[in-house]
Amino acid sequence: MSLKRRFSNLNENFRMLYTDPSLNIRMSEKIMSWMPEIPRDYVIVCIGTDRSTGDSLGPLTGTFLKELKPKHMTVYGTLHQPVHATNLHETMEMIMEKHKNPYIIAIDACLGKNSSIGHLIAAKGPLKPGAALNKTLPQVGDMHITAVVNIGGFMEYSVLQNTRLSFVMDMARQLASILDYIDHNLKHHYPMSIVLRSNSEEKRTI
Repeated sequence: MSLKRRFSNLNENFRMLYTDPSLNIRMSEKIMSWMPEIPRDYVIVCIGTDRSTGDSLGPLTGTFLKELKPKHMTVYGTLHQPVHATNLHETMEMIMEKHKNPYIIAIDACLGKNSSIGHLIAAKGPLKPGAALNKTLPQVGDMHITAVVNIGGFMEYSVLQNTRLSFVMDMARQLASILDYIDHNLKHHYPMSIVLRSNSEEKRTI
């Protein structure tokens, strides 16, 4: 694989409008195609705070997802126990101690162009939280999903504070639904290459 192709793969992303009828299946399948062939300890880190409507996307998603009782995912970041700027570093240290070789999917709100508002964006690689507010925070995740909740570029903190809660809740429910769909399919997520390899190894040992 060339360096150019490898770099482009690391920056691969997929975006859809949260009201698209085919969102759940299409985005879920894209995300599952990026996940490791060998199942790992899946961790969802929902970043944000309940003190700002726009930035409550993460905690709302975590709360909705926990209510669905995922079987294969551990969720961090809810309305009652948010993961935000002041405890993110501590939370990530705790996750690395508690989970063996976790595969982390980070969730967060973001600001963007007017034409991007309402889009959910899944991407390979870590999330850089706090970038819109010029905060230096640790990067999070093997993959991340962001929701464009409002327009960026000017008075970002005020924009997040004045984002409509109903809009953010609708996006958070969609995100939780996508993650729930993935969770239901994780037990089946053993690619044929793994199955064939296992069968071949069993035959050699007989």
